[in-house]
Amino acid sequence: MPAQVIEEGAIPGRECHQTPGFGTASAGWLCRHLQQRRLLTLKVCTAQDATEVDNERAVSQHLRSIDAEHPGLEMLRLVEDDFQLSGPHGMHRCLLLRPLGLTYTKFRNMFPDKALSKEILQQTLQLVLLGLDFLHQARVVHTDISPNNILLGATDPAVFSSIEQAEFERPSPRKILPDRVIHTSRAMPITFGSPVICDFGAARIGENHRGDVMPGVYRAPEVIMDMEWNSKIDIWSVGVMIWDLFEGGRLFRAEKKGLLNDGQHLAEMVSLMGPPPRSFLEQSPRCRQCWDGEGDWVASTPIPNQSLETRERRLKGKDQELLLCLVRRILRWLPEDRPCAEDLFEDDFLVQHRLEDALP
Repeated sequence: MPAQVIEEGAIPGRECHQTPGFGTASAGWLCRHLQQRRLLTLKVCTAQDATEVDNERAVSQHLRSIDAEHPGLEMLRLVEDDFQLSGPHGMHRCLLLRPLGLTYTKFRNMFPDKALSKEILQQTLQLVLLGLDFLHQARVVHTDISPNNILLGATDPAVFSSIEQAEFERPSPRKILPDRVIHTSRAMPITFGSPVICDFGAARIGENHRGDVMPGVYRAPEVIMDMEWNSKIDIWSVGVMIWDLFEGGRLFRAEKKGLLNDGQHLAEMVSLMGPPPRSFLEQSPRCRQCWDGEGDWVASTPIPNQSLETRERRLKGKDQELLLCLVRRILRWLPEDRPCAEDLFEDDFLVQHRLEDALP
């Protein structure tokens, strides 16, 4: 978080009124642009490392340079401006972004059993896929798709004006220390709008990449096994995210004694997806740690006795069949076997709500 109070005069042309929230490497402020007379989110980053900030800025510039009328562009929150602030511990990179509502993690937690309804899940996934379709056509891989990085849009800016007014009238509590001020975040009200994909700090531009990316339990098999990866890891994340949003828990636990464990993660994948094809095993020598030359599991971690049918508990009949068919289309060992975002957009489960609405 920034080690200073952001005074009105510290940011020419802008006023900061309230901290919507904090991340591990940044703090978010609600900010009014005095010339443009609109509210923005000001993301103030720690002074130690500007790599993710620079990357988010570069990706935003790349996406804005594309002359496209793709509707998925509206599903992405890009950097609108950036500048630096001087603090006691160095320079802080700052990004200006459009203000949004709750993360889908917090939004989901407001529902019974902390799970979205089927209809809201279907609509959410379609719009997220719309954003990913534009992103992937622009040769950008997000690498960190999860409910924490998808936020509710806000069609009515009055919701943020009310936060601004409340902060003027009843300033939120704060603790003043010798070197910094700790602010209490004001609760974010529910907004009404489309889901928006945020945080491009770990995104990559280009077709094929290597290296460790993705949050722990969301990692695709090619990332775990240190293989080359591409935009299909974002598609994998959508499949894993379905469970987080709809089933009230993780699809993959991937832990032993409270620590992330690759062997456990892969064993759970085998239990839900079946064994990997030989063409997958031939792409990385690390595969020999878990499979022999015939493709049989040889790791010490036992394969759990489970299936997608035993794990899915909210739907029955045709509804469950359609949902699990979608999940199986996505959770494939080989990236080339996973559909692209455009193909998934018209999946039978995702268009089900449209077909039902059309019935007399």
